[in-house]
Amino acid sequence: MRRALELAALGPAVGDHARVGAVLLSPAGDVLAEGWHKGAGTPHAEVDAMAKVPAEHLRGATAVVTLEPCNHVGRTGPCAVALVEAGVGRVVYAVDDPGEHAHGGADRLRAAGVEVVSGVLADDAEAFLERWLLSVRAGRPWVTVKWASSLDGRVAAADGTSKWITGTAARQHVHEQRAAHDAILVGTGTVFADDPSLTARGDAGELLPDQPLPVVVGDRPVPDDAAVRQHPRGLLTLPGHDLDASLRSLRDHGVHSVLVEGGPTVASALVAAGLVDEVLVYLAPVLLGGPRVAIGDVGVGSIGERHQLDVTSTTSLGPDLLVRARPHRVRARTARPADTATDTAADTGTDQAQNDRSTP
Repeated sequence: MRRALELAALGPAVGDHARVGAVLLSPAGDVLAEGWHKGAGTPHAEVDAMAKVPAEHLRGATAVVTLEPCNHVGRTGPCAVALVEAGVGRVVYAVDDPGEHAHGGADRLRAAGVEVVSGVLADDAEAFLERWLLSVRAGRPWVTVKWASSLDGRVAAADGTSKWITGTAARQHVHEQRAAHDAILVGTGTVFADDPSLTARGDAGELLPDQPLPVVVGDRPVPDDAAVRQHPRGLLTLPGHDLDASLRSLRDHGVHSVLVEGGPTVASALVAAGLVDEVLVYLAPVLLGGPRVAIGDVGVGSIGERHQLDVTSTTSLGPDLLVRARPHRVRARTARPADTATDTAADTGTDQAQNDRSTP
């Protein structure tokens, strides 16, 4: 199973699919083949592995897979059926598939007389697949909120200037994070204030191979000449102020993870609604003071209502510091109505700059 997880990591990190790896073993325990899912529309990991083995060698073999074999017809056929038809005698997997239609492969295998073992290295697989699993279980993408600020928590000076708060290493890291998410989300206030392109770029300004889908939330129309309209992925606009509904609608676009760079208003609304799964804070060793803070009202009236975070890592990026943290109580891991998930100012011009104009 550890080898299967290593194989799963070879698949693309973004896209409308789970990253899955598989190892086929002979009845004697020898490795017959390995496979992994290479992206949406390609053979799933176990089918990829089986295609590399003569059919007669699959009889009585064991398939070790990081995710429960699927039980539905999507872009490809059900893997559970393919395993049964190949004569595989035993299937070992780590995590149940939470998908409403894909789940049930284990039961189908058992009904066909295949021995099934589940839960092997389940914690490792859960950690590896956390973004995808969250998106399927909760019905909305994994949400990473990013901001860059001074050491005293300001995203801009009193006059609104913010170029540049952080250094080049931190700014480049932001672009890498954009490429590692399916979508990037801002409010219309950020579009009007900063005119960002929302692309993921390399050190020389070149477009990176993986580009996030740009998403703008709010009611004001995005200007025809806005930089984001030149994005290679096109532009998705989501009218209204219900952030929970907006996030859920992104699942229809194959989005399982979203990086939010929408300014303090959008970030605060997401935090208040319990819709944040991870926070990336880029801290610059400067002091600015003034009113332009990174986070506004998040629904905390007293200290007992505070949003507790667990810091998972700190990383030096040149003179700056990246703090990665997650909610202490992972409320977003289960589907829940979020009738308070509103962004009352996503489309106002008062939304502060896109946290750090170092990443336009």
